[in-house]
Amino acid sequence: MGLLTEGNPLTWNETKKYIEHVRQHGIIQFINLYKRVKDRQGDVLKWGDEVEYIIVKFNDDKKEAKVSLRAKEILAVLNEKELANPSDCKSLWRPEYGAYMIEGTPGKPYGGLLAHFNIVEANMKLRREEVSQLLTGDERIMSITSFPRLGCENFTDPPTHPNPKEGYTQSFFFPDDAIFPGHPRFKTLSRNIRERRGEKVAINIPVFRDKHTVRPVDDSFRLTEAAAPNHVYMDAMGFGMGCCCLQLTFQACNITEARTLYDQLTPLCPIMLAFTAASPVHRGFLTDVDCRWSIIAASVDCRTQEERGLKPLFMNKFVIEKSRYDSIDSYLSPQGEKFNDIPLVYDPEIYNQLRDNDIDHLLAQHIAHLFIRDTVSLFSEKIFQNDEEDTDHFENIQSTNWQTMRFKPPPPNSTIGWRVEFRPCEVQITDFENAAIVCFVVLMTRVILSYQLNFLIPISKVDENMANAQKRDACKEQKFWFRKDITTQISPPEASEVCQTSRNDKNVCDSYALMTVNEIINGKEGEFPGLIPLINNYLSGMDVDADTHCTIQQYLKFIQRRASGELLTTASWIRKFVTEHPKYCQDSIVSDEINYDLLKTIDEIQSGMKKCPYLLGPSVISKTRENVPAALNTDCA
Repeated sequence: MGLLTEGNPLTWNETKKYIEHVRQHGIIQFINLYKRVKDRQGDVLKWGDEVEYIIVKFNDDKKEAKVSLRAKEILAVLNEKELANPSDCKSLWRPEYGAYMIEGTPGKPYGGLLAHFNIVEANMKLRREEVSQLLTGDERIMSITSFPRLGCENFTDPPTHPNPKEGYTQSFFFPDDAIFPGHPRFKTLSRNIRERRGEKVAINIPVFRDKHTVRPVDDSFRLTEAAAPNHVYMDAMGFGMGCCCLQLTFQACNITEARTLYDQLTPLCPIMLAFTAASPVHRGFLTDVDCRWSIIAASVDCRTQEERGLKPLFMNKFVIEKSRYDSIDSYLSPQGEKFNDIPLVYDPEIYNQLRDNDIDHLLAQHIAHLFIRDTVSLFSEKIFQNDEEDTDHFENIQSTNWQTMRFKPPPPNSTIGWRVEFRPCEVQITDFENAAIVCFVVLMTRVILSYQLNFLIPISKVDENMANAQKRDACKEQKFWFRKDITTQISPPEASEVCQTSRNDKNVCDSYALMTVNEIINGKEGEFPGLIPLINNYLSGMDVDADTHCTIQQYLKFIQRRASGELLTTASWIRKFVTEHPKYCQDSIVSDEINYDLLKTIDEIQSGMKKCPYLLGPSVISKTRENVPAALNTDCA
């Protein structure tokens, strides 16, 4: 979730006194850090994944499933291994927003060898087993994006109760006790975001309208004017930050390569959001969206009414178009500059300060844009810092701009280089799916850099794609703006061979078109080569051992089959499960029993006990691993 500073958190009234202090010193810290690391060269590819999990407790007698609020207890045991022997940990564990959530990463980053793809899935499986050993017999660790009945009555174990009149969230539905208690940052963010905004966050998601759906869906409209008609209303940070995701971080060889990756991966963000869609149920209702993204954006939207353009500016400086959790607003590489077609709101004083310190226009406006936000979480021990050595004030604001991509400078006095985070993906049910998605994105970074490709389209089109990516069944039904002419004047011959596209000069509008996810990933004859063919062409020139080749091809086959519609997205499968459940009344309501059966089935799928042909195809035995989906089987298996 970002920077986890230890100490005593300040209230919002106390924090307000230091807003400008944090902003001013954060910029000074960035300038000092930039001057030290801007010329850093020679870092090798390292990368890693982050998988977030939910701990679920089943009551088989009552046919109920609840979130188990034991993350702090479990995390304490997991962290003992790291503290005892930090150099020999195969997995690392960190807290997340929910008291029922936990985040796992590999113990060490992976490197540039293709053979590392052979251990990604095994490491994910190891992580799941590590946590499972600490669970009670009726608990399970589940890689699901959203708990379907989060915020419904009695959804936690032990039982908790919301308090709309006092506390951190003051929610009608989400109790403070469901927030992770082991670190003060999470509750502090919940309170300070609400208090800065001047009112509770308001999340309204359109309900899926079925034959017997009642409108309005519940009595939320009687509780508050913030509840929109015919929508599922939610009112707390936990409804967004209480969701899980799958993220990747890449180390680049230098700042130029990091900026290139940041830009070139940006158009892929909405495509992978649609591809990984996994969360159609919220607060016990089937909704008309398949993804968590806009829910999280609204759940941490600390903008005041002035900043949202609802009142004239008086107390605030800027009208800000987006929440602090959303898609990026500008490209960072010179190649991307002409595609920055949305006027960027940034602090001109900060921009000038950065430019005066020899930071180029694109990076200066990016940082000045991030710093239009206030700090919303400050600790008393971290107010006064050494700006030559510390970067906590910079990271305070950098880490609470939760965007589709994150551009990360090297930490002070560290062996870690320039990095980028790829953040849009929803987490999948099985380790196989998550490993396939991770390896696909990593391979795309290698293809982009090796073939000197250009995926850039106008930022406004990326925003349009992000909105479409969240719609019901977007992976099959929606079209997305994507670049057609992706080779460049310095692309190698092998790139041009597979692309078979002209490098003649074209204007910006001619270079991109609307395509389906299938066309983007698998190709459209005569118009677009497809990402998988590009990867396969890249791999054909590599020395890949048989086992690694087989693993990669199984992953890529899965990507191909899902993109083509042969396999369902997790969201489409969940929607199918709910609507075909014998107890579903065509009323958009996901009852306790439906929720129980859904999560029980997911548990059986993730453990390999149950086949799921809609998600993975029928299973067979392969030479490289057991129980590989037959739909993904390749000649090498």
